[in-house]
Amino acid sequence: MTATAFCPLTWLYAPGDRPHVVAKALASGADVVVVDLEDAVAPDRKEYARAATAELLTEPPPVPVHVRINAVDGPLAAADLAAVAPRPGLAGLRLPKVTSAGQVARVAARTETGLGPPSADASGPLLYALLETALAIERAHTIASAHPALRGISIGEADLRADLGVRQDSGLDWCRARVVVAARAAGLPPPTQSVHPDIRDLEGLAASCAHGRALGFLGRAAIHPRQLPIIERAYLPTDRELEEAETVIKAATADRGAQALPDGRFVDAAVVAAARRTLALARRY
Repeated sequence: MTATAFCPLTWLYAPGDRPHVVAKALASGADVVVVDLEDAVAPDRKEYARAATAELLTEPPPVPVHVRINAVDGPLAAADLAAVAPRPGLAGLRLPKVTSAGQVARVAARTETGLGPPSADASGPLLYALLETALAIERAHTIASAHPALRGISIGEADLRADLGVRQDSGLDWCRARVVVAARAAGLPPPTQSVHPDIRDLEGLAASCAHGRALGFLGRAAIHPRQLPIIERAYLPTDRELEEAETVIKAATADRGAQALPDGRFVDAAVVAAARRTLALARRY
C-alpha cells in the first residue's frame, strides 16, 4: 500500500443536523466531507441528523462522504449504522472513541465490509478509527490491525488532551508519534492530523500542520472551509522537494543497489520509494 493511496489531504467536518452547511461543505473543495452525527449534534437533534444524513446518501454525492457515528459502544451507534451504512452514497465510517480491536471488528461485521484483502473496489464503506483516550493510544497497533475494512487511524486530540490532563500541545507529541508508527506498521496510510479548533488562527494552523508533517502525518481534518487551502499547502511537496525527488528517481536504476548522488546524499530503495510517493502526491493535485 502506498502512502497516498487511501489518504486525502483535507477532510472537512459538517454537522449532520444542518443540511445547508453540509451542502456548502460538498462545494468547498475538500477531498472528503465528514458528516458528523456525534459531537457536533445536540442530543435532541440526533434523530433528525441521522435522518437528514441518510437522505443525503441516497445518491452518491459529488465528493466522498464519510459519516462520524456516535460512540461505537454507546446507545446510538446501532441506529446510526442501520440508517447510513446501506446507503449508496456512503464512502466511509469514522468510528469515535475506539479502544479495542473488537469494536472495529463488530462494526465491520455489522456493515458487511472488508471481507477480503484491501482493494480499490472493496464493497461497502471503509472504516476509520479515532483514538481519543490513553487506553486507545496504548492499543494503537492492535486497533490498526483489527480488520481489513479498517483503512486508517487518527487521534481525537480534544478528548485525548482531557483524558491525559495535557496542558501544552507538545505534551501530545509522543502519542502522535506512536499513532504514526502504529498505522505504518499495520500497513495503513499515515494518519491525518486532528482538527485545529480556532478557525481564525490560520498562522497557528500552518505552523501546526508543519509540525504534524514533520512527525509523519499526511493531511488534516478541518472544521471550516477557510482552513482547507492552508492544510493543502502545508502538505503538498515544495518545489525543492519535487526537484530532489526527481533527482533521486533519475539517479536510481532497477539493477543497482545503494548509491550516492553527486552531492553526496545516500540513496537506497527506501529513499527511492519515498521519492516516488512525493511525486505521486504532487500529481494528485
